[in-house]
Amino acid sequence: MQFQDFALRKEIQDAVVKAGYREPSPIQEQAIPVLLSGRDMIACAQTGTGKTAAFALPILQLLGNARERRIRALILTPTRELAIQIFENFKLYGRYLRLRTVCVFGGVKPGPQLSELSQGCDILVATPGRLLDYVGEGLLSLRDVELLVLDEADRMLDMGFIGSVRKIAGMARQERQTLLFSATMPREIEQLAQELLRDPVSIRIAPVTEPVDTVKQSLCYTVKAEKKHILAVLLSREGVKKSIVFTRTKHGADRLARDLEKAGIHALSIHGDKTQGQRQNALERFKSGNIRVLIATDLASRGIDVPKLSHVFNYELPEDPESYIHRIGRSGRAGAVGEAVSLCCEEELERLYDIERMMKRELPLLEIAGSIPLVRLSKGGNAAGKKAGMAAKAERQQGKSTPAGAVPAERGRRGSAGKKSGGKAGRRASEKAQRLRSAEASHSISHRSVRGTMARRSG
Repeated sequence: MQFQDFALRKEIQDAVVKAGYREPSPIQEQAIPVLLSGRDMIACAQTGTGKTAAFALPILQLLGNARERRIRALILTPTRELAIQIFENFKLYGRYLRLRTVCVFGGVKPGPQLSELSQGCDILVATPGRLLDYVGEGLLSLRDVELLVLDEADRMLDMGFIGSVRKIAGMARQERQTLLFSATMPREIEQLAQELLRDPVSIRIAPVTEPVDTVKQSLCYTVKAEKKHILAVLLSREGVKKSIVFTRTKHGADRLARDLEKAGIHALSIHGDKTQGQRQNALERFKSGNIRVLIATDLASRGIDVPKLSHVFNYELPEDPESYIHRIGRSGRAGAVGEAVSLCCEEELERLYDIERMMKRELPLLEIAGSIPLVRLSKGGNAAGKKAGMAAKAERQQGKSTPAGAVPAERGRRGSAGKKSGGKAGRRASEKAQRLRSAEASHSISHRSVRGTMARRSG
């Protein structure tokens, strides 16, 4: 299927071609005809599936080319970053139309936004809090809203905006078309849909389990203590022009940013504890090239769209494999070639194996000073590898606490019975431990050389 099959206005089709789009994504293919027919819709789809275009293109088609300058379409989003991204997409897709789009959000002085609103608009992208402020002050009216979009409804629920969403929906026209998008469908979101939508069409897009083929993936297996040094070396490589580094926690993002700064690599962190002003400043500096490394958590990264992102680094592997796909999918967009490098230590092997099982392939190993060999005990990685890794770790810890030449107490008590009960699994674990000890020993010089490089950089 092609975009021209939707019979969109020529101005919209030209804008789609200009944006480099060729074939619609699954959610676009399913949602656009539904929205053009005027039906309400509830869609379960994650970020990175193309859902913004899925509702933006039909909205532009339905509103036509009129210049009425009254708010006929309202898109509610949970965060400032997502609001700005959607606003920019509407400008991109509607570049050849006379429709006007305005974006309002909190955390900034209202003056410039009010100036934009005073000129009127056809499409309004807003966060709930700032929108209610303006409505309460009589600065705008929602009585003409005939198209209402609730984007990332589950996040609005998490952030406590659902009450505001209900209030805003009550201000729009009763006879309207309502669209709800959510990555997950908790009971509260289902109840909200029952309240606000009329006989909706339901669409569920399966999570993406395959990364785009324009992203080159690799894995660097190492010990946890070496991750910062290895990351600094990777970020200093030629060709790493603009990159996002993912961490699992907010504190970890801040700590890593400080450590990279000490090493002479300018980086800023972005996460939920930052003010909107701080997040926006970091994004603007990153997009402009003022800094080339942005450190982010998964939650804060939702809604970030950075063109020409050369690299994604997973400093820590995510809890769920779908997040891995979304992370690395920020590179290699619009046909560009990108690269994703994941740093993994023994404690993260289970997450690694989950990722590889989902993709049905192993990540190729990247050999660099400080990395150590990873011996997978079964194809694609599975629980056996995890158990062997845990056994190896336990054996190393036991070796540290047992004097040289001594026999561990439990092994001595079991005697020959212990050998029998261990069987093949025990021998494999022992061999695994021996290989790991040998690998660590053989790479100790490399570890010291990396530390020396970092010390010289920070000095």
